[in-house]
Amino acid sequence: MCAWDRRHAPPSPCPLPRGGERENVAHGDQFCIASRRPYIQKVGMKTLIAWFGSLLLFVLAAGAAGKPNIVFILADDMGFSDVACYGGEIATPNLDALARGGLRFTQFYNTARCWPTRGALLTGYYAQQIHRDALPNLGGGGQGVRQPWARLLPDFLKTAGYRSYHSGKWHVDGPVLAGGFDRSLYVKNDGNFFTAKGNLLDDKPIVPAADESGYYTTIATVDHAIECLKDHAANHKDKPFFHYVAFIAPHFPLHALPQDIARYRDAYLEGWEKMRAARHARQLKMGLVNTPLSAVEPDLGPPYHFPEALEKLGPGEVNRPLPWDQLTPEQRRFQATKMAIHAAMIDRMDREIGRLMDQLKAMGAFDDTLILFASDNGASAEIMVRHGGHDPKAEPGSAATYLCLGPGFSSACNTPFRRHKTWVHEGGISTPLIAHWPRGISARGELRRTPAHVIDFVPTALELAGVQKPAEWQGEPIPPAPGKSLVPAFAKDIIIPRESLWWLHEGHRAIRVGDWKLVAAKGDPWELYDLSRDRAEQRNLAGQMPDKVKELEQAWQRQTENFSELVKKTMDLQPRGGAGKGGGKKAGK
Repeated sequence: MCAWDRRHAPPSPCPLPRGGERENVAHGDQFCIASRRPYIQKVGMKTLIAWFGSLLLFVLAAGAAGKPNIVFILADDMGFSDVACYGGEIATPNLDALARGGLRFTQFYNTARCWPTRGALLTGYYAQQIHRDALPNLGGGGQGVRQPWARLLPDFLKTAGYRSYHSGKWHVDGPVLAGGFDRSLYVKNDGNFFTAKGNLLDDKPIVPAADESGYYTTIATVDHAIECLKDHAANHKDKPFFHYVAFIAPHFPLHALPQDIARYRDAYLEGWEKMRAARHARQLKMGLVNTPLSAVEPDLGPPYHFPEALEKLGPGEVNRPLPWDQLTPEQRRFQATKMAIHAAMIDRMDREIGRLMDQLKAMGAFDDTLILFASDNGASAEIMVRHGGHDPKAEPGSAATYLCLGPGFSSACNTPFRRHKTWVHEGGISTPLIAHWPRGISARGELRRTPAHVIDFVPTALELAGVQKPAEWQGEPIPPAPGKSLVPAFAKDIIIPRESLWWLHEGHRAIRVGDWKLVAAKGDPWELYDLSRDRAEQRNLAGQMPDKVKELEQAWQRQTENFSELVKKTMDLQPRGGAGKGGGKKAGK
């Protein structure tokens, strides 16, 4: 594990006397929804000067770099604390090196689920704005179809001379090349890591090799990425590029190479409680969080119940995060083995990221490339058996098995937060964000504490590419996008001004305004948390502060209504029967 730069960020100019992780402009009047004072009055002149000063510093530092190459690496179902530089014990030296040479964001968010995150990441809109997740009584979800104006990032980057490549998972509506990408490996087979069957190359079916004994999806994803980069260096070296590398790992089924599993086989036999405590201690030491460790919710299991899957998986499976000492020896071994495979998948992903970095260095592009790394949602508590089924006699992690992490170790992977993928409590929506760009980011090993979201990637990329987003697309007006450029935060640890961050997925709902978060699971009453002190969401202040609950609830409702009015205009473009009120995809994607 590297020796991290643990310097604390300088104090913010915010004059409000609130405690917590640090004083910052996210508190108080900047986000006062009821206030209608002029914006400068809200944030304060000092705050605006600091924000614009940071932007100027960045422009001066990065001006010589020109248009950077951009690589966005997305993991699938990886927890906030899984990589070593966010507190984990899994060996991730390549991601650690990127963090040591760049930035780690401590409050970066996704949408809690796979396809909404990918739609938001590549368009800069909340998924509900583009029919890619459900709104009340309006459908939307995995079968939803984006409006014609909801273009993907490559369409806009083309105007600045960029070529765009995609390697890995897609889960966005429409063919990849129609989204503006020049080349693509679409890993459509998400049920077996050991075959290319069902995958697409440039939107055409792949014919698998007769002998696939050496095939593994994570390696094949980077093989394709490297092939694209080599071709770019040989034939398009005068152009910048955007490469979207979307791993399926560590999404279920838990499939890993035997040699990778062997490194972790006995690493988790002490159980999820000790793993959570150790990760939390490292996070505190790194300065990543200041919150106490959340309590495990022993009655909270997978988001979907498949009793037949429990029967197929056998007596070693448990669908609740019970105290480790209450499990049988068979259950402890089974659960520890599943976590070992999860770790092996992340270990292998990091090794392949290392190969990708080596290629960037070999072609002389590494210093001119902004590399970003994140996960599409928190670790998953799901337990199911799909695709080819599960053979309990086969070696765990092999192609004949179908294992899922489950709620016990998912809780540990999401340390220090509550809940899992699909929920919009912090455990479901919090992800690492590593940013590395030697020629454009002068900071080394620093933290950035501004709240941010995957909707911020598109405006960040467009600013760096020097692209002014058009006001219309083929005669259709393009609505304002909610994301904010993170470019000022590359120069300095400041808070990016914004009104709010908003979530809705399968009835789970939340809004964050400054450091106040209002959140509720489906069917439950609102909970209120002060995230400056309590990102673990342990002290519900709703009963003590009903006016704040009402204020934030109204803000959430206004946002929801605005999105609803937008999508009503294009309901005729959706598949007959709607885009799927329950998400439009089978549970677990």
